Amino acid sequence: MAAKNREWLSWIKVIVISAILALGIRTFLFTPIIVDGPSMLPTLENGDHLIVNKLNYTIGQPERFDIVVFHATQKRDYIKRVIGLPGEHISYQNEILYVDGTPVAEPFIRERVTSLPAGSHYTHDFTLENMPGGYEKIPEGYVLVLGDNRTNSTDSRMIGLIPIDQIVGEAQLIYWPLPHFGLTT
Repeated sequence: MAAKNREWLSWIKVIVISAILALGIRTFLFTPIIVDGPSMLPTLENGDHLIVNKLNYTIGQPERFDIVVFHATQKRDYIKRVIGLPGEHISYQNEILYVDGTPVAEPFIRERVTSLPAGSHYTHDFTLENMPGGYEKIPEGYVLVLGDNRTNSTDSRMIGLIPIDQIVGEAQLIYWPLPHFGLTT
């Protein structure tokens, strides 16, 4: 009987340690998220399951074109792409992103922009000054984010700049559905 009790105690220890490790990994390193809506098309589709790396921004800062998850409200997280970094001026004119007056290519939307019918817009012209807050430069501790589906995305153009401390992490891996499996770009 004592051997059976030791075996049960051993199993309980394994389960408790495994649960603590899983909770620690999810809390501090990685967390899953499901894309809800079309705002990141064509890069991410509604229903894609992703792994978010929470460690990247604990030891570093967001970089241009990172796909990030952030707390948009107390109850809702959004997933968008970082376009503007602290200290930069951002504007769009004639489907071209300008960072501090220099054009910057966006390869992840090139196909959509080049396939537009004449007179159509994928990203309507705007400047940082026209956005909520009316900033001339992005302040320290903030980033400007846009969805890849510029015609159907609630992003910095509407909600303003995003505090870096509200970023959960970087979405790096699509794991479901299997045909979409791979790194985000």
